[in-house]
Amino acid sequence: MPDHGTPLITTIVVGLALAFAFGLAAQRLRISPLVGYLLAGVAVGPFTPGFIADASLAGELAEIGIILLMFAVGLHFSWRDLMSVGAIAIPGAVVQIGVATLLGFGLAWLLGWSLPAGLVFGLALSVASTVVLVRALQERRIMDSERGRIAVGWLVVEDLAMVIALVLLPALAGSSLAGQFGAGDLALTLALTFGKVALFGASMLVIGRRAIPWLLHYVAHTGSRELFRLAVYVIALGVAFGAAKLFGVSFALGAFFAGMVLSESKLSQRAAEEAMPLRDAFAVLFFVSVGMLFDPGVLLRDPLGVIGTVLIIVVGKSVAAYGIVRAFGHGHGTALTIAASLAQIGEFSFILAGIGVSLAVLPPEGRDLVLAGAILSILVNPLLFLLVERRLPAAVKSPVPPPPTPAPAETGHEIVVGYGRVGGLVGKRLAAAGRTVVVIEAGEQAAEAARADGARVISGNAADPTVLAEADIAAARHIFVAIPETFEAGQVVEQARAAKAGLEILARADSDEAVEHLTRLGATLTVMGEREIAHRMLERALGRPGARPASAAPAGGH
Repeated sequence: MPDHGTPLITTIVVGLALAFAFGLAAQRLRISPLVGYLLAGVAVGPFTPGFIADASLAGELAEIGIILLMFAVGLHFSWRDLMSVGAIAIPGAVVQIGVATLLGFGLAWLLGWSLPAGLVFGLALSVASTVVLVRALQERRIMDSERGRIAVGWLVVEDLAMVIALVLLPALAGSSLAGQFGAGDLALTLALTFGKVALFGASMLVIGRRAIPWLLHYVAHTGSRELFRLAVYVIALGVAFGAAKLFGVSFALGAFFAGMVLSESKLSQRAAEEAMPLRDAFAVLFFVSVGMLFDPGVLLRDPLGVIGTVLIIVVGKSVAAYGIVRAFGHGHGTALTIAASLAQIGEFSFILAGIGVSLAVLPPEGRDLVLAGAILSILVNPLLFLLVERRLPAAVKSPVPPPPTPAPAETGHEIVVGYGRVGGLVGKRLAAAGRTVVVIEAGEQAAEAARADGARVISGNAADPTVLAEADIAAARHIFVAIPETFEAGQVVEQARAAKAGLEILARADSDEAVEHLTRLGATLTVMGEREIAHRMLERALGRPGARPASAAPAGGH
């Protein structure tokens, strides 16, 4: 039974604790942690014995997760990136969505569902998970390859299509419930819906485009990181709430617009970094809440429906994507990578299925099939990538030449880990001094900024020895560890020191404890911001160079 004394705290604590345990187990088994989060939800759901979390509270927490997820999608949306691969990504994604929707509609028809239910079901099966796809590309360090850019562009088009579907779904539901399937009535309903969205969009372009960046710049100049982070959350949640209450559009669409408007600001990368912790936490609760809705009994009640759903996701979508990519003249390897990338479903599928059930358009068993398809396809996805990697040597024989690989770094180059505010300044100054710069960065926008500054970019985690090896650490002059997270920075320092004993390792720190930690792991020079600020201020006030603070002094013994 639910704990009625502290249901909110209980739901959050138990949900996060089980998500951590199941997610950790999934990671150890080399499965996406998303599967663990979903199974954690199943464990505390009403369809399994033991503790039952408060479903209504979990649903509201999940709504916050949806808002922050859509805000992040908007923040990372780039027309320029999309247009660079738009010739294949736009028509490819549209055709693939159409094929998957038709297949899903066909299965729904065989199951005896209505036309609107089949449409919603098919759309839910047509869109891949952003989280799963991006992580898969990053793990294989192909995010910045031609294959990776096409996959990401394809996904952006799918996301935009689902945003439009979220706008149309309430109108479709209203027509369905009222029996209004006449062309005139449906056209009027859609016109009113698009009118509200257009009014909201115009308000964001006219007012939000000026007010939101201005507010963030104003808060940034206060120097308070706490206020800046709070401003990011207020913008994401406030715009989503206002969009729903004032214009009648969904929370998700409002958050997407807020992120898209903010993406034009120079502070967008920092906003994304500040929003990430809360976004990740509530995103986990979102997956937990989705898992709570899943009835495992569907595996026994409707095994043929489950098999059909999984085949549409894993086989139908993959075959369609492979054929489309090949039809556009790309090689066998690129086609296989795109096909494997899209052979799963995730966040948007859950959102569409959940809204479809709440609007009485999709039957509850449809949501169960979508959830079963998601869990099983995410489980199968790493195996598909493994098969693709084994077949990739054959792709070299393709008549279409593979994308060129970056040339090896020159001897005596500089490695910068993290291209945020600190890393970006370091990289620009090094480039201006004529040094060859190699940047290790997992973030898409930061990586793009590094390329614009003339650096060679390696996508991945610098704590991974294989990533450091790809950066040719043996030939590097220095490595600048510019990421703010002490734990991750320590891993990078430790791996770099193990890779090259005499390497100059320059690291940033935000506390005395961090200085001690990084120095102990092998940093040659550790710089703490506050002490450097004090040092420069004293230089100015005293008119002579002051003593270098201890935090910026070279570490002995390294």
